[in-house]
Amino acid sequence: MTTHDKIDGLRQRKERTLKGGGEERIAKQHKAGKKTARERLEHLLDEGSFVEIDAFVESRGTDFGMQEKKTAGDGVVTGYGTIDGRLAFISSQDFTVIGGSLGEMHAKKITKVMDMAMKMGAPFISINDSGGARIEEGIDALGGFGEIFRRNTLASGVIPQISVIMGPCAGGAVYSPAITDFIFMVEKTSHMFITGPSVIKAVTGENVTFEALGGAGAHSTISGVAHFASPDEETCFSQIKKLISFLPDNNLSDPEILPCQDDVNRLDEDLNSIVPDDPNKPYDMLTLIARVVDNRDFFEVHEGFARNLIVGFGRIGGRTVGIVANQPRILAGVLDVDASDKAARFVRFCDAFNIPLITFTDVPGYLPGVKQEHTGIIRHGAKLLYAFSEATVPKINVIVRKAYGGAYIAMNSKHLGADMVLAWPTAEIAVMGPEGAANIIFRKEIGMAKDPIAFRQEKIREYRDKFSNPYIAAARGYVDDVIEPAETRQRIAGTLDMLSGKRETRPPKKHGNIPV
Repeated sequence: MTTHDKIDGLRQRKERTLKGGGEERIAKQHKAGKKTARERLEHLLDEGSFVEIDAFVESRGTDFGMQEKKTAGDGVVTGYGTIDGRLAFISSQDFTVIGGSLGEMHAKKITKVMDMAMKMGAPFISINDSGGARIEEGIDALGGFGEIFRRNTLASGVIPQISVIMGPCAGGAVYSPAITDFIFMVEKTSHMFITGPSVIKAVTGENVTFEALGGAGAHSTISGVAHFASPDEETCFSQIKKLISFLPDNNLSDPEILPCQDDVNRLDEDLNSIVPDDPNKPYDMLTLIARVVDNRDFFEVHEGFARNLIVGFGRIGGRTVGIVANQPRILAGVLDVDASDKAARFVRFCDAFNIPLITFTDVPGYLPGVKQEHTGIIRHGAKLLYAFSEATVPKINVIVRKAYGGAYIAMNSKHLGADMVLAWPTAEIAVMGPEGAANIIFRKEIGMAKDPIAFRQEKIREYRDKFSNPYIAAARGYVDDVIEPAETRQRIAGTLDMLSGKRETRPPKKHGNIPV
């Protein structure tokens, strides 16, 4: 056989790998509204940048007819490429090959590129579209999952890890995405669950559809498992690219500082009137955030989950910042179990990847109720305290309006290590709201008054005038400065510059024990 014959043989082998499970299965994939594994890579990565690894890997299984099912690539495409010029490693499961099921060699392909991502200090992106563990390979398939989970854990806080659910993801397979930093899902075609509808029906008698149980809507609004839900795959890829634009390559690098055309010293007089005169009237915190960040470009994370609290990325002066803010439009911006979890995980991600944290505080307290207490608001609320206390990145807090009780402490207060606490003149910093405080402090007097209602209102005003302002806290140094709202962007930008060289360490230890 000549060299030319061998080269032709190589080309033919490569051509076969590109066809995955064959034209018929590819057509079925398209009919289901899904792209193939390779088409997804073409949409996500820069044109012509993908370099495939292990295209010729095959299953070593021989039981239950696996000998006849062997296909080059073994149901997953792995390799590396660039996204907007930046290196990323990637795996994309191929549902057209044995249902994208995970076996021994399938898992080894994934773990190989995960190891490479760690060595190179580049993000790892996993596109999931799989029937789950390959039953024919038994314990080897389960072992493959375990190897992936361990690497997800070791990579956590070292490189950004992104999971993209673009088909079924069931059983043990869901735990790899759960360990990663961000999960993207697509409406109507993505599903995640530990046990499917048929098993639930058999065990509990409950009837539930795939979509209601584990669809993008359920996980992005109810469970909080998914951070993003997209209407289609194209939108999903656009969101992934935008997210990556805010992130560094690894924990030893900083996010890229982009050229900024939006003057960091601009004043915004509209902010002076954004907070209503009535302290109980809501307003939209997203409007405030948009007016502070560069070009009003705020990329919200977990938008549909725990909507009483906002988290996401923006830039100020071209520098990436992570933003945590109460949302007065939803439940008055209270902290509850879900909001505490949402914020704590986001804070810890930002701290791991050198992203400064900015908090906009307007919180009346923790959500009261038997359900919250029994769901563990003490334990979950403590996560946020832990996260802010643990974080060593620059931390800036802007107290916009209410900052009451323990929730005041939890929202990046000076007591948890905030580097700069600014307050608007509308800030109300106190142990509790004036109404509750008056009821407790003047309980006996109110009961003895000739006109209890009028007397109570008088005492509420007295408490508000005395304590519901930023000046008592400022007098004690818990607030560094009281500023005009219009100056907010300017002051944050200047503070970020001042904090750019911040160095802060924590006591040596193996790791802390966060109240999970």
